[in-house]
Amino acid sequence: MAECECLPKCPFFNDKMASKPASAQLMKDTYCLGDSADCARHRVFVAAGGLNVPADLYPSQVDRVPGVLEGLRSSSSGR
Repeated sequence: MAECECLPKCPFFNDKMASKPASAQLMKDTYCLGDSADCARHRVFVAAGGLNVPADLYPSQVDRVPGVLEGLRSSSSGR
């Protein structure tokens, strides 16, 4: 599998979980260096652009993606 194209700028990959190195490495191997299509951050990136990925969104939180995207749609339609 190819590395995720977001790696250079992804705050998660670049040590957001420095205090939990084992958990961070497992997530990096699974989402960042594995199948990025399963990564919640990558799903928001693809659907709405990199600037719209919440800083507190973890790769495993795919259940949050619909709400994040809905919130972005709501805020852009309310302008």
